[in-house]
Amino acid sequence: MTTARIDARFAALKAEGRAGFVAYVMAGDPSRDEALEILRGLPAAGADLIELGFPFSDPMAEGPPIQRAALRGLKARMTLKGTLELAADFRAGDADTPLILMGYLNPVESYGHDAFARDAAAAGVDGVIVVDCPPEEAGPLTDALDAARLSLIRLATPTSDDARLRIIAERTSGFVYYVSVAGVTGVKEAQAAAVAPAVARVRRASGLPVAVGFGVRTPERAAEIARVADAVVAGSVLVDEVAAALEANDSPVGRVLARVGALAGAVRGARTPETV
Repeated sequence: MTTARIDARFAALKAEGRAGFVAYVMAGDPSRDEALEILRGLPAAGADLIELGFPFSDPMAEGPPIQRAALRGLKARMTLKGTLELAADFRAGDADTPLILMGYLNPVESYGHDAFARDAAAAGVDGVIVVDCPPEEAGPLTDALDAARLSLIRLATPTSDDARLRIIAERTSGFVYYVSVAGVTGVKEAQAAAVAPAVARVRRASGLPVAVGFGVRTPERAAEIARVADAVVAGSVLVDEVAAALEANDSPVGRVLARVGALAGAVRGARTPETV
């Protein structure tokens, strides 16, 4: 079950003949107010969808950049409840941009499946990615999200064979997030030649759009992936801009949004006649 915003956005992207750009940022990084300013600026900078991470102390799939972002968010006293409040503040000024929460199961379990789904829907969230919740253990969470009309968006990886993809596709909605490299975020680069056949397999198994992340750091790489995927996700490179701004005693907002603009521009232009 999926909300209308995700479906509408991917339908619009298909009609435009281009891939979407998905920007990942961490709630509370480096402060609540700055995180909200970044969130509010993402659509105008070129983000077609937004993934909003909720901080967790043991983000097992993340490389150092997002680990550090999570720690900054926790230091700023950001919680899952606070993340939902941040989402609601964003949604109050933007009725159209799909907003996906991304994080780990422990905070959701502590919050309670039904309460989390209810409050996320009330905040204007469209979908949820829970990185460490395998399909075999996702029944109660999926039931709660379905009842609230929220998408559960699952991950597929280079090691997901056809049998596993069929399991991943069950009760997944909105899109499938394809992890383009083995390992953690922000370490290896995605390679379009390897991604293309995998994206085709995931599309066949799920019937859903496929967003590719884990390994997109440059406009050139983003453009390559945009030619074979339905959307391109960037995260580590964006939270790195926050870290660089703090080190330079600079405001992170402009730096993050400028990086989003460069990556989103590359994605938008990737399928023009001159580049195909």
